[in-house]
Formats: sequence, structure tokens, C-alpha cells
Amino acid sequence: MGSSPVGSSLGGASGRVSRPPPLVAPAKPPRSMDNPPPVLPQPTAVPTDGKPRKNLAGLTPKELEFYRDLILAKRREILGDMTSMELEALRSSGGGTNLSNLPLHMADMGTDNYEQEFTLGLMEKDRKLMRDLNDALAKIQNGTYGICEGTGKPISKARLEAQPWARYSIEYARKLEGRMR
Repeated sequence: MGSSPVGSSLGGASGRVSRPPPLVAPAKPPRSMDNPPPVLPQPTAVPTDGKPRKNLAGLTPKELEFYRDLILAKRREILGDMTSMELEALRSSGGGTNLSNLPLHMADMGTDNYEQEFTLGLMEKDRKLMRDLNDALAKIQNGTYGICEGTGKPISKARLEAQPWARYSIEYARKLEGRMR
């Protein structure tokens, strides 16, 4: 019976499979002076001695303490909400231990999925708000609290009382909202 056609097509008489040469990525061209590497902004250190820097928006230490207390109260509220949502999501998923939570119908499964997605969306919104609250606390420390990030001008006290973690003055926020429409 002669040699097998498979052996001859895979590597000749020896039956060994030949491998293709390894692929090598082309070398990057050296950067020229016309194309310098991007310069990333360096984060500024937040003082940790507990004493905030002089505020650029002209807010008094008493006012800063008032806004700090508002931000911390909102932060505690959000932490509590996030914790209860996480516990509810874990409880409703059940981990397979509670038979009464098992969906019996396709519609029940759809409802469970919707509720889980809704809870995840709320948690993501709360995470973003938590980042904004932490940023506002850092701004109080570094002296930039109450300054609009868009215009560099002070944010009104009424706006800061309504939303102490505000990044923009109401006028600039309206401009941004108008562009998104």
C-alpha cells in the first residue's frame, strides 16, 4: 500500500508539519520633532494636613465647612443607597439557595433581568455621583472649590447650596446642555 496522502501533504516524506515563520510587528518609526510624545497633565497633590488652601472663589472657611458638611451628608446617603442596592441584587439573584425566588415563567425571567439591569444602572449613576462628591471634597482642600471648570469664574452660592458638587456655573451648564440637544 504505499505512503499515505495525508503524510505527504503535511510535510513531505518525513511526516513532519512545517510551521510558518513567526510574524514580526513592523518597527515603529522614531518620533520626530514634528510629532512629539503627548504631554499628560500631572495631577496636583491634595494636601492631607486637613487645612484647606485659600479658596479662589472667595468663600470663607465657615462657608467651606457648610458645603463640606452638605457633601459629606450626600456621600453618606449615596453609600447607604449603594449598599442596600448591592444587598438587594444579591438577595434577588439568590445564588440558587432560595427556591421561592426561582422564576417559573419566561415573563418572570424577563422581569428579573429588567430589575437587575435597572439596579445596575442606578448603581452606575451613584458611582459617578460619588466620584463627583469626592472631587468636590478634593477641591475644598486644594482651594478651587466653587470655581466653574468651564469659565474659571465663581459659581453662585445658590447653585452650590442646591448642588454642592456642581462643576459648572448654571450659565455654563445651560450652554453645555444646549450643545447636547
